[in-house]
Amino acid sequence: MEVIAIDLGSNTLRVVKYSCNNKEILSEYEKIVRTADSITKNGLIDESAQDRIIMGLKEAKEFINFNNSKLKAVTTEAMRVAKNSLEVLKKIKDETGVEFEIITPQQEALYTLKAVLNRLHLLKKDIKNFVLVDIGGGSTELTFYVDGKVYTKSFSLGIVTVANMANSLEDIDRILDIKMDEVRDYVKEYIKYNLTFVATAGTPTTIAAMKLGFTYETYNAKAINGIELSIDELDFYLKKLLSMSKEDREKTVGVGRDDLIVAGILIFKRIYLTLNMDKSIIIDDGLREGVALSLCSI
Repeated sequence: MEVIAIDLGSNTLRVVKYSCNNKEILSEYEKIVRTADSITKNGLIDESAQDRIIMGLKEAKEFINFNNSKLKAVTTEAMRVAKNSLEVLKKIKDETGVEFEIITPQQEALYTLKAVLNRLHLLKKDIKNFVLVDIGGGSTELTFYVDGKVYTKSFSLGIVTVANMANSLEDIDRILDIKMDEVRDYVKEYIKYNLTFVATAGTPTTIAAMKLGFTYETYNAKAINGIELSIDELDFYLKKLLSMSKEDREKTVGVGRDDLIVAGILIFKRIYLTLNMDKSIIIDDGLREGVALSLCSI
């Protein structure tokens, strides 16, 4: 059986076609659509973002054969909070035939956890207790997996929303000074456990890619999975990005992502400090893979 999972995030549209029998990705598509670009200004998904999403889905359909495959499309924080999300999703369905389900933060975290657990198993990493951090465009989920039990919480802390509220690195730091208080209150109950720090989503995987010498175009998920990143490496690659020309930054991290990845690195570093961790394991698999795996088990 082949399934298709679509994740429309606050920044990125990600599509995967997955073989349930062979347990492998058959084809995939990704496009920066910046769904949440205008959320902080007016609470709406603006028309330009809608056009990017629709164009992305049409491109995905040209690249991936959607026929004869079970399909599930989910969307997250931007659509959860946008005042016009229902009319936007209707427009997307009318123009592309793809019907999205707005999932809760808890569903998002559990799908992502499912994908990460599967990848850790494939990597033969026997990790009993870990904290999983998923830094998204509009929100960040922290999930504690302790003795087989799951504790998760979502925070309104995303790379698109934070970047759009700030005009400088100093602005981002001031925003994070406020927003991280809630995260610190949440994690203090769990950091007493001997935990491994696992991270997924665009910021961690992009920095891991830089470490391995990949650009946005040459990105290789298989090489990324299982790579470790130290907190010192975040500082190193942030300085490297800031020293590049805009053209070189976009070549490295992708067009339309250069300002977002900078915000993402600063968020990522704050999470290291809050968890009192100095290294993390990076996993490429996330929400779309978790949705695909769930479709396979239906």
